[in-house]
Amino acid sequence: MANVVVVGSQWGDEGKGKIVDWLSERADFVVRFQGGHNAGHTLVIDGTSYKLSLLPSGVVRPGKVGVIGNGVVIDPHALLAEIETLAAKNVTISPDNLRIADNATLILSLHRNLDGLREDAAKAGTKIGTTRRGIGPAYEDKVGRRAIRVMDLADLEALPAKIDRLLAHHNALLRGFGEQELRAEDLLEELTSVANRILPFRDTVWKLLADAKRDGKRILFEGAQGTLLDIDHGTYPFVTSSNVVAGQAAAGSGLGPDSLDFVLGITKAYTTRVGEGPFPTEQDNEIGQFLGEKGHEFGTVTGRKRRCGWFDAALVRQSVSTNGITGIALTKLDVLDGMDEIKVCTGYRLDGEQLDHLPASQGQQARVEPIYETLEGWHEPTIGARRWNDLPAQAVKYVRHIEELIGAPVTLLSTSPERDDTILVADPFHD
Repeated sequence: MANVVVVGSQWGDEGKGKIVDWLSERADFVVRFQGGHNAGHTLVIDGTSYKLSLLPSGVVRPGKVGVIGNGVVIDPHALLAEIETLAAKNVTISPDNLRIADNATLILSLHRNLDGLREDAAKAGTKIGTTRRGIGPAYEDKVGRRAIRVMDLADLEALPAKIDRLLAHHNALLRGFGEQELRAEDLLEELTSVANRILPFRDTVWKLLADAKRDGKRILFEGAQGTLLDIDHGTYPFVTSSNVVAGQAAAGSGLGPDSLDFVLGITKAYTTRVGEGPFPTEQDNEIGQFLGEKGHEFGTVTGRKRRCGWFDAALVRQSVSTNGITGIALTKLDVLDGMDEIKVCTGYRLDGEQLDHLPASQGQQARVEPIYETLEGWHEPTIGARRWNDLPAQAVKYVRHIEELIGAPVTLLSTSPERDDTILVADPFHD
């Protein structure tokens, strides 16, 4: 049985939620392996919209087990609130369909506060555009070996010593901001207040997934954000705080890399970005406004307006390489309906030289100029198409040209937010 990793190939917001939901119908386990509740997926099922941030997308479907791996940082209050929101829509989350890695790091109130203090203190042009949800500070504590983890909630006697170590670091930071120091007893109360509600979900996830693999179960690994926000391979420093690439599916779940059989790169038919950072093909004009309005480009988590621009094949080509992408799922093709011409970036010019990739230097990223090809658009609708024969000839040419430019085939083609408006070219869950 093949296991599938789903990653975003751009700056996130590529439509991963719908594709993961579409694939989860055939999976037994759906695993989150990085990020936190700064990510957002919107699912539309039988006319009902579900907005998920931390929970794996598969939890809205009966018979699936959602898994939050060790690579995720978990805000327990946000998790419990998300569970309650789903309960109001008649979706029950219990230990039967949700398991959480006991070695996953917790996001605490002090992380959220620190995130906000830093963003407020940043000078214009240096703000990262963080969601202020404490994701980055939590990962800092993880690598600093002072984090509180899910398993620690089961050992309340040992918590005070761990809290003291954590506060020795955070209170020094608060003094630097001129803020009041935190009290250990308040943090202990914060943790004990959620312990009994979180602990029933904990599990030894690496073993759970190893057993599932041995039993021939299908595992779907659900990535958050996008490759260009990866802490190593993204447009640093305007990135997230975790590795987003497909290799993290192994490290962030405890299941070895030999279990990653198919990497599906979710790719929007144009390009968007939320927050600060370079964006070579951005269209801060009528084109960008058209794409934003027609594509409903607002963040699931923050509601922030997304920046919009032409498809950047050079960037997606990089993502294909760094993820080992087997095939892409092309989304939102229908947003391009009605355009007379469509531009695609194939590379860049930098200081008189031509490049086929985006350089790693922040200064050079700010100076590159996109090299465009202009393609003929189409006026016939693609929205709702479920077969290749339903697509206009020019739309098919556009898709085929993208395949050539990025060096990866289109495996799935999405033509609307509805899950069934999907053209299947090749089955990622091949046997």
